[in-house]
Amino acid sequence: MSMQQALMAFGAPPFLAGAIVGDVADSLTATGSTQGTALALTANTNIVTTTAASTGVLLPVMQTGDMVEVVNLGANSLSVYPRTGGAIQTGAANAAFAVGAGKSAFFTARSNPLNAAAFLSA
Repeated sequence: MSMQQALMAFGAPPFLAGAIVGDVADSLTATGSTQGTALALTANTNIVTTTAASTGVLLPVMQTGDMVEVVNLGANSLSVYPRTGGAIQTGAANAAFAVGAGKSAFFTARSNPLNAAAFLSA
């Protein structure tokens, strides 16, 4: 039984169960080599399957505490960009965070939602 089905079994309406579980964007293709040309992410879980060299994605607008997962199933390292003016981990403002091929990362919005903490898979 999926988590959404389990929530509905306990009485949660389908729209609420879906909002709690979040949405998934699959088979994404990374684009661009800058923050301004990277693919803008829109889902909670984002599965990138095509990553040409030097391509990337842009984190969605987040509020403090929001979490976004990025999975890189492509052949090359994936550049993950913060929102304009933001930073990931201790990186410079607007700098990309690298997620290696076959790796995934969770990004959590900090007290300034433009900044994100990253948890990278081993």
